Amino acid sequence: MLESVAVVPTDAAGRYAKQLLSHLGRKVPVEPVPGEPEPAGQLVFGYGVGVVRPTPAGLELRATAGDPEALARLQDVLARHLERFGARRELVVSWGPTSGDAEPVGPAQ
Repeated sequence: MLESVAVVPTDAAGRYAKQLLSHLGRKVPVEPVPGEPEPAGQLVFGYGVGVVRPTPAGLELRATAGDPEALARLQDVLARHLERFGARRELVVSWGPTSGDAEPVGPAQ
């Protein structure tokens, strides 16, 4: 499986997590993230899984898929929706490989 992560700095991570999960949850199943309190959740697409989790550093997005095309599609869906919701705060999603703890990327919000 291929995985990538983005941490979008924002002081409203919980609000954006809830909004993103609610919006995308109308189209795909949302499951709890084991060991994480709400509003963290997993979006189960037919081609991969997206995890949305607020952290002290911002909103963490994780994309997991079986091939590069599916991973890119999942990254696009998560980023496009979050960036639209966070347009006023100019949220930007920058994906990177997973390697332990993710560091914030993009402009501070």
